[in-house]
Amino acid sequence: MSPKKGRNRSVAARLTALVVATVAVVALNACSTTALRADAPARIVGPYKDLSVAFDEASGLWSSQVGGTLKPVAEAVRPGTTISLAFADGECGSERIGGRDPAVAAPPNVAAFVKAGIDYIVSTGGAVGVFTCGSDAGMQAFIDHYDSPRLRGLDFDIEGTQDAAVVEALVRRLVVVQQRRPSLRLSFTLATLAASDGSRASLNAQGEQVLAAIRANGLRDYTINLMVMDFGAAVPANCVVRDSACDMAASARQAAENLHSVHGVPYGRIALTAMVGVNDVAQNDTRPVDIEAIARFYANRSLAGLHFWALDRDQPCERPLVGASPLCSGMPDVSAGEFSRAAGWPLR
Repeated sequence: MSPKKGRNRSVAARLTALVVATVAVVALNACSTTALRADAPARIVGPYKDLSVAFDEASGLWSSQVGGTLKPVAEAVRPGTTISLAFADGECGSERIGGRDPAVAAPPNVAAFVKAGIDYIVSTGGAVGVFTCGSDAGMQAFIDHYDSPRLRGLDFDIEGTQDAAVVEALVRRLVVVQQRRPSLRLSFTLATLAASDGSRASLNAQGEQVLAAIRANGLRDYTINLMVMDFGAAVPANCVVRDSACDMAASARQAAENLHSVHGVPYGRIALTAMVGVNDVAQNDTRPVDIEAIARFYANRSLAGLHFWALDRDQPCERPLVGASPLCSGMPDVSAGEFSRAAGWPLR
């Protein structure tokens, strides 16, 4: 074989592979869009509530001190805002929520949300927690702990040590949940990059594992909630770079676009969760103007949800701090409630 013929055949093979890959992505997008039925859960907006912060021992209510006064979370936000309660961890049915027994912690709080007309999502896992579910009975017991007419969904924040078998078991449980409770939003909160270097890098290996399990088990109307935070060093392989830092609004858009184009997830199944204020990673800080821009993108692209981490951080710190705090934004020039206003859900 002459070098010229070898190169021609190599080019032809690459072109054929590119066409096949393109057709596959188009087909995947078409299939995924078809699966997003008219009865899919409505778009949802609202902050996460870190349940390890500001628990009122006297009343037993999950509370917040944003604005300087301790008040129940159900009284801190307005109707139309959905609170994501974070986190429940452990095995379903015998899990803990915010480090407490749900049989004790959930009833007064569920009653408070119902009375105030506030919707809520129960979020599991998190950066340090792991939620598992080995049986349908356990999943039903888990849901029963928090059930009410105001329960809007279940969120599975998968960042820990869950292996493929654990993820597979969880998704199988959710297929049954969706059959029984099709109005519940079932979301998976996953780490992401926002590569702007042409690679379109998006989900990490664990995120891809979750998406593969969703598709293999035929789970419909799921939401992929991207953590548009802590992208890493301010380089194009991680985020959209501007002025030697990650442009957090542009990076959030890029992350959604990468997930859509590379993995074929429709925009209507993508939600975004930012971390307001100072992030854990330097050069990744998020200001109110970034939240405003992300909110516009959410509306223009008709995304599934818009959230931020976390309610209790929507206020300046009492004293200068180094790094991120669960109690404040780390931005002394940003007033209490300003991030919520920028997102479109002003506090009471």
